[in-house]
Amino acid sequence: MTNDIPNTLVTTEWLEQHLNSPDVRVVDASWYLPDARRDARAEYKAAHIPGAVFFDIDEICDTESPLPHMLPSQEKFASRMRKLGLGDGNRIVVYDGAGLFSAARVWWMFRAMGHNDVTVLDGGFSKWKTEGRPIEDMPPMPRERHFTARLNRFILRDVAQMLENLRTGAEQVVDARGPGRFKGAEPEPRPGVRPGHIPGAINLHYARLLSADGTMLPVDELRRIVEEAGIDLSKPVVNSCGSGVTAAIVFLALHRLGHKAVALYDGSWAEWGSGHELPVEP
Repeated sequence: MTNDIPNTLVTTEWLEQHLNSPDVRVVDASWYLPDARRDARAEYKAAHIPGAVFFDIDEICDTESPLPHMLPSQEKFASRMRKLGLGDGNRIVVYDGAGLFSAARVWWMFRAMGHNDVTVLDGGFSKWKTEGRPIEDMPPMPRERHFTARLNRFILRDVAQMLENLRTGAEQVVDARGPGRFKGAEPEPRPGVRPGHIPGAINLHYARLLSADGTMLPVDELRRIVEEAGIDLSKPVVNSCGSGVTAAIVFLALHRLGHKAVALYDGSWAEWGSGHELPVEP
């Protein structure tokens, strides 16, 4: 474990020691922004942690929605997990090829579907390879396993709830995008999406929570950065970003700090910024 905080991070050492444990399942959740020019599935096929299955957030999603990789129905999620051999009683370890990026989103998705025994590999596949740990290119042969999906609405927010929060101010809105996009000084990568941010939101760029090697900063440093950003850890938080991916990194960090009242706005700026009737601050 990392810092002995359950269901958040595990070290590469821990995972190598437990790769053959009967209850441990490993998931490659790699996903990249288009400008990275990386093919996550092709990279997975070429090399992955032994036994890892590939989780495609652009397919295990609500494909009927015009918004990117929105949370799928409970039925679809359970069906996909069953085929991947992921189910009840499994300790699931999620990683990605960037260090710590899209793995946090999939960690949050499992929690949103009621499976809390899930952790993120700190430093991801890049750290794993750098340390010379075992890799393979063999496709796994998972045995189907029953997955019980129970939607946890406490950690999920939609646009109607975000609008209502503008009126009540009950939850602090934390935007994980970079300061340029938050302030509207940089263009949005998605066409038709306005610049700016949700009125009253606090900016905490997800990259500030990570070390150069892709590991998450120690808890005391996380706390300092979160508090310096102006986030009150005694009050509820809802996280947002461009499309619900990096918001999950902030969610993971707050969870490590023991914050219980944390949620994620799934539509994030892809939805809010394209809704021209919704208020925007520059």
